[in-house]
Amino acid sequence: MVLAYEGTNYAGFQRQSNGPTIQGVLEDKLGMILNCKVNIIGSGRTDAGVHAGGQVVNFKTVNQLPAVKIQKALNSLLPEDILIRSAEETVLDFHARYSAKNKTYSYNIYNDELRPLFNRNFVYYCRHQLDLERMKNAAVVLVGRHDFKSFQAAGSIVSNTIRTIHFCQLHQAGFLVTILINADGFLYHMVRNIVGSLILVGSGKWPIEKFKSLIDKKDRTLAGPTAPAIGLCLEEVFY
Repeated sequence: MVLAYEGTNYAGFQRQSNGPTIQGVLEDKLGMILNCKVNIIGSGRTDAGVHAGGQVVNFKTVNQLPAVKIQKALNSLLPEDILIRSAEETVLDFHARYSAKNKTYSYNIYNDELRPLFNRNFVYYCRHQLDLERMKNAAVVLVGRHDFKSFQAAGSIVSNTIRTIHFCQLHQAGFLVTILINADGFLYHMVRNIVGSLILVGSGKWPIEKFKSLIDKKDRTLAGPTAPAIGLCLEEVFY
């Protein structure tokens, strides 16, 4: 199934005890529809407050209810901030996480003196004027296969920090600055740490060369702060 959700009211995707989660809601509603316990697998575990336009999940069931009817039934039961965009049967060895080839995330920044109103739950508000060309210049260094240790979450225990970024695009429409990043995989907080550093470049607080040196430094303490979850969205997963 491909689903979209607003992460504002959830403690993240993965089921946990400290609050409502996307996985928890989905499994509970699917259990009601299929009359059995359901365990879903997601393509990734988005954090609290992170949104998705194209999260992918899979599950196995012996229930013979057609996928299109499962989708319709789910959408009638789900809260208004979760939507099943499509559902289909697939091969038994499909795995939403391990079968994925690459993913695209977006990060949206609202760049104006006045704070956002109608889209306030989907953008990070930055009142300091950003220079998009400086940010684009800095982001060029990210494309390719590199060790992104400088951009992983502090205290992360992942041993392999090498990833391939296929593109990093920056666009501006009015007050909205959008950063699109596609890669074969992402370290924990990787996109948000990249964005936090790019904002320092765009605001003139960092020289472009400092950002470009981060990949070689392989030191998280030298990178910028982690940008808030509110602006991040999992756009699409490719298989």
